[in-house]
Amino acid sequence: MIIAANFKTNHTRESTREYLEKLDSFLIKNSIKDDVFVFPPFTALNRYAIISDNLEIGVQNAYPVEKGSFTGEIGLEQLSEFKVKNIIIGHSERRHILKESQEFVAEKFSFFKSNGFRIIYCVGEPIEVREKGFEAVMDYIYSQLENIDLNYDKLIVAYEPVWAIGTGLSAKEEDIKEVLDALRLKIKSPLLYGGSVKPSNAKEILRIPNCDGLLIGTASWDVDTFCDIIMISKLVAEE
Repeated sequence: MIIAANFKTNHTRESTREYLEKLDSFLIKNSIKDDVFVFPPFTALNRYAIISDNLEIGVQNAYPVEKGSFTGEIGLEQLSEFKVKNIIIGHSERRHILKESQEFVAEKFSFFKSNGFRIIYCVGEPIEVREKGFEAVMDYIYSQLENIDLNYDKLIVAYEPVWAIGTGLSAKEEDIKEVLDALRLKIKSPLLYGGSVKPSNAKEILRIPNCDGLLIGTASWDVDTFCDIIMISKLVAEE
């Protein structure tokens, strides 16, 4: 399984250090085999002393350049200083709030693919599309796969229905299964679910066929809650 924490605009360098120390210790103490990723804000990047082989740091976004005149952006040169090789691309908050087009999302994907990054690539529909039915949902999601190399060996795809992100509303298990089954017909890479995941629903979601893990927002900001979900994942794998 893959369990990833997206801090979004939360945590500082100090609180991230404390978080990672506790998480690292938890993974070792409990012999966790899941691949665990933490995506802090840029200001919390550092060369943290991580012991676990299966715990890695990534970034929530970056600009598709090595360096240059791009005010307010972070490029490959800055990420390389911290040996970061994992990135989230296509998150709905960047598509819908920051207005990133599919063309630009695909450009970022291509750039970071060419530089060997592991990419968690996000897809998902807004509520108005969900209300039109499954066919409309998949047409919308397939449009988000345009110009994305689905055969890239470091690709992870995360299905995150927009209406379930940060709202406390998780998609129904049958709806998640339906989308993941459809994506599996096109994608060999691991498939994650994200959208108001928490300890109370993680077990049921992780039991869904073709669900290879979770991309977690709000519930991951507290390290104890995140560890609870990781332990749930371990128990599901042992069933």
